[in-house]
Amino acid sequence: MRNQKKLLIEQLDRKIKPFQKAENVIIPEKGWVYSIRTALNMTLEQLGKRLNITKQGVKKIEEREANESISINLLKEIANALDMKFVYGFVPKKGSIENLIDYKSQELATKIVLRTNHNMKLENQGNSEEQIQKAIKELASEIKREVRRSLWD
Repeated sequence: MRNQKKLLIEQLDRKIKPFQKAENVIIPEKGWVYSIRTALNMTLEQLGKRLNITKQGVKKIEEREANESISINLLKEIANALDMKFVYGFVPKKGSIENLIDYKSQELATKIVLRTNHNMKLENQGNSEEQIQKAIKELASEIKREVRRSLWD
């Protein structure tokens, strides 16, 4: 099971990799539909005809995209009408899914070890800083190997 999870994470990271540069793309203020339509010198009526809707319908679509309340399915239809391909994806803030799991494992391990150490200090059995760091590293490695569900609590 662990090998399957690791393989799945590696496969997803490979699929996500091409999207990482997209993280730096600045979305046009009025949205992609409006920006592309106007760049192509296409009128509301012309795009509406391609979508089988009115120009007012196109205007509403552009507004919905600009305020981020548009469906993925509709964006696919619009892309097709513009002779384009709609793509979407997720880009991990930590660079990769593996890095995200590393970070969350380290964070959870630190929380657990420090809580345990605090209780031990209350009983005059505290650990040295070196012991604490070693325990965090070992626990983080175990948590990462298992990809525990508690990472997301």
